Amino acid sequence: MTGKAMLYDVRLQIAADYPVGVKEARHMLRMRLRASRDQDVLRQDLTVSPKPDETHRAADFFGNHCDHIAILHRHDTLEADLSARIRVSRQIPDLSGSPSREAVAASALGYRDTGGSSPIHFRGASRLIVPSAASRAFARDFASLNDAAGLALNMTKAIFEGFTYASGETGIDTPVDEVLRSRRGVCQDFAHLMILALRGLGLPAAYVSGFLRTDPPPGRPRLAGADAMHAWVAVWLGEALGWVQFDPTNGVAAGNDHLVAAFGRDYADVAPMGGVVTTSGGQAARHAVDVVPVAEEAAHRATLP
Repeated sequence: MTGKAMLYDVRLQIAADYPVGVKEARHMLRMRLRASRDQDVLRQDLTVSPKPDETHRAADFFGNHCDHIAILHRHDTLEADLSARIRVSRQIPDLSGSPSREAVAASALGYRDTGGSSPIHFRGASRLIVPSAASRAFARDFASLNDAAGLALNMTKAIFEGFTYASGETGIDTPVDEVLRSRRGVCQDFAHLMILALRGLGLPAAYVSGFLRTDPPPGRPRLAGADAMHAWVAVWLGEALGWVQFDPTNGVAAGNDHLVAAFGRDYADVAPMGGVVTTSGGQAARHAVDVVPVAEEAAHRATLP
């Protein structure tokens, strides 16, 4: 099922301030939104200051847009600003007839496609997702659920109901075991936890980064994490259903509120900015996100470019 298509204007600003200054830098930016059958990127413009001396655009292995830049002169601040318009019409499939967990696991194990969206890349450990005794114990609470989609949805709701959203208490390298101990974290932590547990049960699971709408429809609560980049989970539910997205931070299947920027095994594959700088000091990072619903497409087709 799906709701009306939604049109959004998106703004993402990421910056790094260097107290000592940087002599030169090379970065890879994954800030551009992905186009797919349920996401139509009507336009997107990325500007970088100071102006790079070298630029190169390419897709990574998982199909994410990457802007490779080099700034070969001294600078004290790096600023990257993305402005985009996107139409989202995400169809949430009927999950009532999903295959069993064992059938999905067996299908993934025998999969022969080795492309970036193949489930074979999303079954085991990755850089930031390493199995542990605590994660296996968490996963065992769901092992009796035979329906793969039902298991994923139950885990989504269990994390939403059993953990507290607490900004500023965790970082990129916070282990899942620490999140399980404190029962506190942010969207990134909850996505990593759910991915680790699902993989432990044989279900391929991927990390999705992107945005949430900041202006909820009338009568609906504001979603946590809407003023920052958001993270959620894609679960491979067999060849018929393919990848289906779930948001454990908000306890729901992903719909037209969720705008996808990048897809990978964990946060390390989708970080919006990474690279190498030549400096003798540290850096202070900052970012801002603005997602504004322009109009429902059915009622405002005239507003499209």
